[in-house]
Amino acid sequence: MKTLYKILVPALLLMASCTKNIEQFNTETKRPSAVPAGTLFNNAVKTLSDGMATASVNANVFRHVVKHWGQATNQEEAQYDFLTRAINTAWWTRMYRDVINDLRDAKRLVTADLTLTDGVKANQLAMLDIIEVYAWGVLVNTFGNVPYTDALDDTKLFPVYDDAKTVYADILKRLAADIGKLNTASAGFVATEDFFYSGNVGQWIKFANTLYMRLAIVIADVDNATAKAAIEAASPNAISAAADNTVFKYLASPPNNNPLYDQLVTSGRSDFIAAKDLMDVLNNMSDPRKPQYFGVNNVGQYVGAVVGQVVSFATVSKPGAKFYAPDFPHTMADYVETEFLRAEAIERGYTVTGTAEGHYNNAIRASIIAWGGTNAEADTYLGRADVAYTTATGTWRQKIGFQKWIALYNRPYDGWVELRRLDYPQMPLPLQARTGFPNRLAYPGNEQQLNGANYTKAASDIGGDKFETKLWWDKF
Repeated sequence: MKTLYKILVPALLLMASCTKNIEQFNTETKRPSAVPAGTLFNNAVKTLSDGMATASVNANVFRHVVKHWGQATNQEEAQYDFLTRAINTAWWTRMYRDVINDLRDAKRLVTADLTLTDGVKANQLAMLDIIEVYAWGVLVNTFGNVPYTDALDDTKLFPVYDDAKTVYADILKRLAADIGKLNTASAGFVATEDFFYSGNVGQWIKFANTLYMRLAIVIADVDNATAKAAIEAASPNAISAAADNTVFKYLASPPNNNPLYDQLVTSGRSDFIAAKDLMDVLNNMSDPRKPQYFGVNNVGQYVGAVVGQVVSFATVSKPGAKFYAPDFPHTMADYVETEFLRAEAIERGYTVTGTAEGHYNNAIRASIIAWGGTNAEADTYLGRADVAYTTATGTWRQKIGFQKWIALYNRPYDGWVELRRLDYPQMPLPLQARTGFPNRLAYPGNEQQLNGANYTKAASDIGGDKFETKLWWDKF
């Protein structure tokens, strides 16, 4: 017994002494106490790209809205049911919490970093703000009025919603200032931190100018003077070749693969299919991009389905083989888009070099080649009477809008902006649509619950928190 006593007493005393120091268990041993600015930057960029690329029915269903993809079995999202899965909440949260918040933390770290030269610091801060402006553009062109001035401020528990027009003016001003601050004489983020251009500041200048053109053209129907001035300033320095494209290069290994791989392969989901609206156009116009956009059905045919209608998965075309590759890159801005913007700018009377027809042809040719086509195929396609700029049906809005809709395949959010802005092509609603055409997404439900007074005012100010409510710049 004495021997047992000698063993137990020291052990109990040791346990007692340990429990007096329980604060040790609050010490983080695996999570870093500080995150480098470059890591926050590339995480924000990846999160933004993931949101634009994904086909998750919980996050991004714009492929259905623009009638590029349908679903074989599950029709809720294709029929404009955005609330059951809280898609609007996921989109809002991604931009605010996962993109803008990381960028702001990175800005604070860069600003406080005494090891950076003034030139490097200026470039890094400009790059961070360019991506933040990108995210703000997505938010304001998705919802309308949004919290901006008070956003992500820990002292503002109930952030006020800013007027969308005011927000837009400010992000255009910020972007112009960012472009002016970028300087190729200094470095930016290093290659491992810059997933777009591996530290090439000159390429960032081109990307920022294309983004400036993209944002400016959206307001051309309501503020032509501002759009004109911005586009005329940006066009000479914007993306001018495919080599300048802003592309997120995914890896073949998870979790850094393209999220489409998760939805099309690892999920085992057999549902995403070609929409009849796009497939009929590709078939009827002998579009050389068709075999890249889609595969064939079980009998070797290119067939699309009516969006919103249940069909047999085997009888219709599925996304093309490229989409099943885990390292399939995602385009955030490119020469195709920039050339369409230049064509439209000339039609609006802006001072941009070249001709509308020339830029229109350049855009279509670049799209065909980017998807694996040839110059000969592009020549044949551009020679069609229903494609050639001088003979294609309709006004410049219809011609450019229609071809841009085809070319923005796999960029569904951007395609949605263009459909609302140019109003072409005009397509029927999906079968058994739950709402009218979504001109915006409704505000998240938690905004109604937690920020009720400001939500109510914002909803009233924009004309009602409805999917059909047009945003301030959508006048046609």
